[in-house]
Amino acid sequence: MDVQRASTEMGVVEAATERPVAAIESAVDSLEALDPLVLSLLILTIAGLGLGGWWIVRWFRRPPGVRLQRVLADYDDVTVLMHPNPDPDAMACAMGVAAIADDVGTETTLQYPGEIRHQENRAFRTVLGLDVDQIAAGSELASDAVVLVDHNTARGFTGAQTVEPVAVVDHHPGNGTGTKFTDVRTEYGAASTIIVEYLEELGAVTEADEEDGLTLTAELTTGLLYGIQSDTDHLTNGCSRAEFDACAYLFSEIDEDLLERIANPQVSDDVLQIKATAITEKRIEGPFAICDVGAISNTDAIPQAADELMHLEGVTAVVVYGENDGTIHLSGRSRDDRVHMGETLRHAVNDIPMANAGGHARMGGGQISVDHMRGLGPSDGVDKAEFEERLFAALSGER
Repeated sequence: MDVQRASTEMGVVEAATERPVAAIESAVDSLEALDPLVLSLLILTIAGLGLGGWWIVRWFRRPPGVRLQRVLADYDDVTVLMHPNPDPDAMACAMGVAAIADDVGTETTLQYPGEIRHQENRAFRTVLGLDVDQIAAGSELASDAVVLVDHNTARGFTGAQTVEPVAVVDHHPGNGTGTKFTDVRTEYGAASTIIVEYLEELGAVTEADEEDGLTLTAELTTGLLYGIQSDTDHLTNGCSRAEFDACAYLFSEIDEDLLERIANPQVSDDVLQIKATAITEKRIEGPFAICDVGAISNTDAIPQAADELMHLEGVTAVVVYGENDGTIHLSGRSRDDRVHMGETLRHAVNDIPMANAGGHARMGGGQISVDHMRGLGPSDGVDKAEFEERLFAALSGER
């Protein structure tokens, strides 16, 4: 019986072995039967698919800085567009993208909507000799190819909604993307940090190296360092490990004189007046402070007043607002783990037509149309007393 069983099992094994062999022989016979032209096309197709897959994998494994530079190299000229009223982080990013583009022979024009009025921003532009152009409409963009830095959706000028950027580099929350390149890192404290990583990935050299290629000039390194410092309150607010690494990378190439001149500009009288109003007219409930500074001519003074109120002992979150040219401008600051300032401001204005607000956990901002706040459109309107109650409720997590 054992011999018979063994014989049967052997037959099963032989049959199982013969089946794949027969299948292979059949496949070979089929290939041999194919027309030589068809066979050649089949081989080329398989090779093409393999090569294409290899190229795609290799493309996505390239560092982001290399991929951005490849995108920039496809254009003769690009517009590097900053957000309205650009701050040092936005301007430093624009400088970095311009340097990366110049390395591959692509001309750049740095543009922005709004105004550069904050004394720190004006000092940054002047001290570093930044060549930037102001625009009021999409028709004034210097080129069709647009790179957005420090924001991911164009805004602040007529026709902004029609702009489709080829690339986006940002650290703010949002859904904006570039048609060819998008790098949005909301966990980073500054967009300048991302640009520093690009420079490192591209093997940027120092001026002392006396080598051709992408160069870390004193103006560029100083600008990027200050861009990181300004957006993170001197590395004390909203930082990631990447900010410290970026500053360490830049440190040896900065110009201390340029840095000091940017960091300590003179303050205008209207800014001091608005700060004084915020300090004397503030309204405090528990650990929260709110102040209406009234009609203002310089909207950049509002975030500075908010920064000033954050120095008050016992205050953990503040909102300052004021009116300019038919718009109420909001600025908030928080060092309270219970208060995500961007979300707080968004909740406070979410049912006011044409209002928008948002930002990070530690800082946020927003704008409200005065006419819509008073009741224009599908709402009954909100007076300032009720609006402040909304703000306190949002700060307390009750709205």
